Amino acid sequence: MEGGAYREPRKDVMEGLGIGIDLGGTRIKGAAFELSSGHLLGEDTAPTCDGEFVEGLPAFVQEIRGLVDRFEERDSRTCEVIGLSSPGFADATASRIVAMPGRLEGLEGLHWPDALGRPVAILNDAHAALMGEIWQGAAAGVRDVILLTLGTGVGGAIVADGRLLRGHFGKAGHLGHSSLDLEGKPDICGMPGTLEDLIGNHNVAERTGGRYESTAELVEAVRAGEDSAKEAWERSLRALGVSVASFVNILDPELILIGGGISEAWDQIEGPLKRWMEEFEWRPGGGQVEIRRARLGPMAGAYGAAYFAMQRSKNI
Repeated sequence: MEGGAYREPRKDVMEGLGIGIDLGGTRIKGAAFELSSGHLLGEDTAPTCDGEFVEGLPAFVQEIRGLVDRFEERDSRTCEVIGLSSPGFADATASRIVAMPGRLEGLEGLHWPDALGRPVAILNDAHAALMGEIWQGAAAGVRDVILLTLGTGVGGAIVADGRLLRGHFGKAGHLGHSSLDLEGKPDICGMPGTLEDLIGNHNVAERTGGRYESTAELVEAVRAGEDSAKEAWERSLRALGVSVASFVNILDPELILIGGGISEAWDQIEGPLKRWMEEFEWRPGGGQVEIRRARLGPMAGAYGAAYFAMQRSKNI
């Protein structure tokens, strides 16, 4: 036979339509897949409508129902699995978000299988992003990997020996809240001097004495050769390098992925980060971690949610 010797078909491969949904603060992203191959069938978006309610439920529930309905109508099939990526801590049953203070009103405690009227598996958005990268992105085939998402804050996720670390309360992977300065200002979780406050987009003006309002503005000034920008950016990347080297010492991954909006400035991240890793990474026997930019961008959560739901369905 073409392609080599005959092999029995895999019994663990799912077939049918799978849908992944990523619930964001302003926009909901959805993707539909052929489960047997992972082939992308289509993408769609909807507004989150945070703060709005329809028939006693958050309006984003109705928007997600609409996305699912449209995917099924286009494909003329009922989906086999639905995965949902969301901010916050997902419970052990992957059916609800148990903690998401401050935004997405009505999300906390909402039981998604009841809300959608069908089986659905939910997980944290950073966890979902890493699952997506492992399924079809920059971490394909890797069993020990850490993802850092650099954006407004710093999120993260860890897969060790092929298993996503969710932790006892579901908060594993919040690497941005690791402390780098015991005397530093407490972050939103009360931790002093954290990575999130040293590189996140939320406090660029504070970190730069009001010179720059955003990471994009700061990086543009770096490219223009402004000394104050270069100094601030180098300080942030040194913090990132120290943190990554620390995570490597603790978890010994094969791969570090850098994602999130700030990773759009990869040309200004990769070289300095690897230079700091040369200084800080412990490399017994000469081994060193590989560092890559995440590949799937803003759709990573939708991809990972579908994959998580598929894997969970196989194991039930």
